[in-house]
Amino acid sequence: MIKKNIGERVFEWSNYVFLTLLSVVTFYPLWHEISISLSSAAGAMRGGLFLWPRGFTLEAYGSVLSSSFIWLAYRNSIIVAVLGTVMHVLFTATTAYPLNRKSLPGVKVLTFLIIFTMLFGGGLIPTYLLVKSLGMVNTLWALMIPGLISAFNVIVMQSFMRTIPEELEESATMDGANPLRIFFTMILPLCKPVLATIALWECVALWNNFMQALIYLNKKSLFTLPLLLKEIIAGQQLAAQTGQFTVFSAESAIAATVILSILPILAVYPYMQKYFMKGTMLGSVKS
Repeated sequence: MIKKNIGERVFEWSNYVFLTLLSVVTFYPLWHEISISLSSAAGAMRGGLFLWPRGFTLEAYGSVLSSSFIWLAYRNSIIVAVLGTVMHVLFTATTAYPLNRKSLPGVKVLTFLIIFTMLFGGGLIPTYLLVKSLGMVNTLWALMIPGLISAFNVIVMQSFMRTIPEELEESATMDGANPLRIFFTMILPLCKPVLATIALWECVALWNNFMQALIYLNKKSLFTLPLLLKEIIAGQQLAAQTGQFTVFSAESAIAATVILSILPILAVYPYMQKYFMKGTMLGSVKS
């Protein structure tokens, strides 16, 4: 057993203290929202810093969940997150795979054009006019199609695919496998870590996508959870027909909606963490 000197022990304990304090500071905002969501209307309106619910009650959650708008927003957010993530991962993989083939005609030009989009964009107004001309305004496609392929994610995918030995593809070709079969039965299964990493990035981004939803969606039946939360924060009622929300319970309603909106991501992350950790080690030094 290697004995540590005093300097190493001080440094180690300093790290423990610093990381513990950082964890507390990072976790407190979430715990604060949980406490507000479980507090009574009067307790939530008092504001200030507190660690435990004031006047414990589930009334805020009952009011939010009893509204049809929260379920419509959940449905829309799930559709956008799931379908958009699948499409993004598939299109990213099918873009990165051929760009790794040096025999592809114009591969350098295509790679340059993809990287170019990381530096320059058309801007908000041209993008909106394009989306409008394609008939995607007031459709959920407006949240998924624009930005379907990310240049950064393509580069990440390419970096991972370069670690796959070319001999595997050559042997499969000799056995009579066509490129599509090689891609779907060999390449994609070997790319599970990077696929899971990109899927997690995109799922979180699509789930929290507020700006595009604000620009392209005007119908309340198409609102996603970020837009619904914006409606509550702006002081509007969650369900205008029933009039369940009042200004006195707005703070609890906001907090309850925030907690309900992040639960799916918190539930998915642990199952993808092992792949996520492998994917984030791309480019690290290997022994």
